[in-house]
Amino acid sequence: MLPKVILIDIIPPNVSPSESLARLNELERLVDTYGGFVVVRKVQRKQMPNYRTYIGTGKVEEILQASLELKASYIIVNNQMKPEQLYNLEKEFTDKHQIKVWDKIDLILAIFAKHAVTKEAKLQIEMARLRHFGPRISKMGVELMRQGAGIGTRGKGETNIEIMKRHMRLREQNVKDELRKVEKNQETQRQKRHDHGFRTVAIVGYTNAGKSQLLTSLTQKHVKVKDELFATLDSRIGKLFLPDSRTMCLVSDTIGFIRDLPPQLIEAFHSTLSETIHADLILHVIDIDDLDMEWKIKVVHDVLATLKCGHKKIIYVFNKIDLLQFDHKEELAEKFSHYDPVFISAMEKTNLDQLKTKIANHLFPLEVKKVQKANEELSATLGQ
Repeated sequence: MLPKVILIDIIPPNVSPSESLARLNELERLVDTYGGFVVVRKVQRKQMPNYRTYIGTGKVEEILQASLELKASYIIVNNQMKPEQLYNLEKEFTDKHQIKVWDKIDLILAIFAKHAVTKEAKLQIEMARLRHFGPRISKMGVELMRQGAGIGTRGKGETNIEIMKRHMRLREQNVKDELRKVEKNQETQRQKRHDHGFRTVAIVGYTNAGKSQLLTSLTQKHVKVKDELFATLDSRIGKLFLPDSRTMCLVSDTIGFIRDLPPQLIEAFHSTLSETIHADLILHVIDIDDLDMEWKIKVVHDVLATLKCGHKKIIYVFNKIDLLQFDHKEELAEKFSHYDPVFISAMEKTNLDQLKTKIANHLFPLEVKKVQKANEELSATLGQ
């Protein structure tokens, strides 16, 4: 039986109803991916969350009653909570009624853990969890000191907290060391590819835009293609032959981006994202059938800027044209003409030759001209 979940979001007054709905829809999709079942969605319009309990004391009681009536197992807040806010909510929900309280980052990390296969991905998830959980340990220590013998004393609770914090610091250092080894190995592999003249292309995009399907269709590299968020955590690399330049390049697919992806998650997945950081060309895949695609394009731009990749050459790949009517495609082509987009269907392999031509022109312009000249000379010879 799927665990029942109640979703909570705080929306500032200036946020539009459509954006509010999009935020909750995305959170519900994350719950679906994790394996939960949403029974209630609660929205509160406030400029700022309550500093103690995030949702305000009156709302806490209302949600608690709904949780008990519906036998909910989780309360999930659509933001990153401060340690004190989580601590106070857990006192009401978890300590008294065994109802787990998560914020959005807890949910994303649980999904990551579900999808992790390689040692690298598991290490990165552990690093993210340590950094997310660390401040909560500190908050627990402060609260236990308040409940202890008073100022200037050292109670048992404080001692246990210090032991936990020291253990976490040591574990984080060990994970860092392991990830450095991974990154060093990746750097060695990148240098070998560079020495052999390989140019690299990184596929990026909002999660579930069709990145893995595009990698499979371009390179025949077998990767997991699934209609759920964060289906891919590890980098996958395949070879792509470009007929226009008669050259080979390497194409990589990696973790999808998402709104409000916190810095500690980006930093923890640095080794996976390094293929994007060091790529010669980026393919930004966009789900053309997504009603929220405009702000999702902005989210990807923001993450690329965080990774210091905003200056790189980007080809905008509008995917899933097989789901659109012709008139709508023409309308979108005009609306996004400033991106010089390529419209494809990765699933149906539509217009992939056009995409390959664009890739060749970006990566190997001189080789493309040589092939064109050779073809023209051959045509002239055959025409004589």
